[in-house]
Amino acid sequence: MVGGQALDLASAAVDGEALRRMHSKKTGALIRASAVAGAMMGGAADPIVQRVDAAAGEFGLAFQIVDDILDVEGQSAQLGKTAGKDAAAGKPTYPALYGLDGARRMAEECLERAQSALEDAGLANSHLMNIGRWIVNRSN
Repeated sequence: MVGGQALDLASAAVDGEALRRMHSKKTGALIRASAVAGAMMGGAADPIVQRVDAAAGEFGLAFQIVDDILDVEGQSAQLGKTAGKDAAAGKPTYPALYGLDGARRMAEECLERAQSALEDAGLANSHLMNIGRWIVNRSN
């Protein structure tokens, strides 16, 4: 996570792949570690752990994309932080690179890829998938 934050602080203008890489090292790393630890402690076989890891990585990316969207559209009181501060600071964001509709579509695609990974693991109706849906549909 420290590496992702360092990339965030150092970056002014990045492309989509660099933005994805940066976010995968931030919230994505935390979500992946939590989900994989749960799967491993629950005794899941390696192929299941790998699918959970893939899904959690998608959830982490979706979280960051939605966070960027909320920074543009959200209300400070509801978000619990100052809306618009990313744009004011000139930070690279998904809406800045892809527009709001493109960013929303990307978050939905993350959810679809995560669902596919969890379906492969027999976990399509799991609490983990419910968390993923919340991540994409949240308002703060």
